[in-house]
Amino acid sequence: QVQLVESGGGLVQAGDSLRLSCAASGRTFSRRTLGWFRQAPGKEREFVTAIIWSGGSTSTANSVKGRFTISRDKDKNTVYLQMNSLEPEDTAVYYCAASGSVDSGGYVPTRRTQYAYWGQGTQVTVSS
Repeated sequence: QVQLVESGGGLVQAGDSLRLSCAASGRTFSRRTLGWFRQAPGKEREFVTAIIWSGGSTSTANSVKGRFTISRDKDKNTVYLQMNSLEPEDTAVYYCAASGSVDSGGYVPTRRTQYAYWGQGTQVTVSS
């Protein structure tokens, strides 16, 4: 089992920055990929970015590339999502997730169905 707890959401203005945190625990999370998804009202949950915990390879959606950065702190068992130049279109509930598979090598899963563990979500609202 893997447990994920997000924090750091809030209300910001367009152009601001925000950093989300996801504290991970459980016996196998270090063998998985940890990712961030988001879901805006009336829309499907979409992939944002992900990182292979062990090797550090990442994948990022084109819609946020250059603005959002994922990183992890192995000492704190925490994954971060640094969001810069936020836009109103970034408003959503952001979810941390862990992949269902372990030891994926260099492959970074990006589909929602490839993730088996989810946090409770944290709201990010960007005002114009």
